[in-house]
Amino acid sequence: MNIPILMYHQIDEPPPRGTPLRGLIVSPSSFSWQMRFLRFMGYRGLSMQDLVPYLRGEKTGKVVGITFDDGYQNNLHHALPILKMNRFTATCYGVSDMIGGTNAWDRGLVAEKPLMSLTDWRTWHAEGMDIGSHTRTHAKLTELPPEQARDQIERSKAELEATAGGPVNHFCYPYGWFGTEHEEMVKQAGYVTATTTRRGRVHAGDDLYTLRRIMVARATNPIQFAAKIMTRYEDQKR
Repeated sequence: MNIPILMYHQIDEPPPRGTPLRGLIVSPSSFSWQMRFLRFMGYRGLSMQDLVPYLRGEKTGKVVGITFDDGYQNNLHHALPILKMNRFTATCYGVSDMIGGTNAWDRGLVAEKPLMSLTDWRTWHAEGMDIGSHTRTHAKLTELPPEQARDQIERSKAELEATAGGPVNHFCYPYGWFGTEHEEMVKQAGYVTATTTRRGRVHAGDDLYTLRRIMVARATNPIQFAAKIMTRYEDQKR
């Protein structure tokens, strides 16, 4: 069974042409037709929490994982209503020390956007969505001493659990940077899965701590989107 895990960042109106990282901002209208397409084709959009039985091979079916990196407030405003309309769930990976702040890790590169506040995160969770961890500061784990990397992984879980009032079981490596030592830290911290930026669909029985994903960009058109989900288009990038 092929399981696509979609990777989004912001759901918002894209900035002007030439803006750095413009491709990571998917318009609400594009996100809407993408979710409608999935439902029309018989797929269920699931959070990482809901996807776990399929990843373990305990369930089978036409499912797609839906993830958002960084915890932008526009995910709550624009993505949440569309997810609910289609009866889908999703995971948003939060940066625990930046709650209510901005994407300061991008300062000087792109415009800073608001991240979800404490109230926003609780609304996201109350609406049946899942919260995952993206470290405390959007850290480059491979550039940190082991004790600091472990702190980023462990404390972010505890801080986000205090925010959500529930378990945070899923992790995402910032920038996609990690080593085998970080995989082990994630396991020891009690996470159930960890996602990467490596391309490709996943399969039941794959390593749960190095899960591949499929990036959906601003310019992803309907034919490309269908190919990413339903064909070997992304698997060839493995």
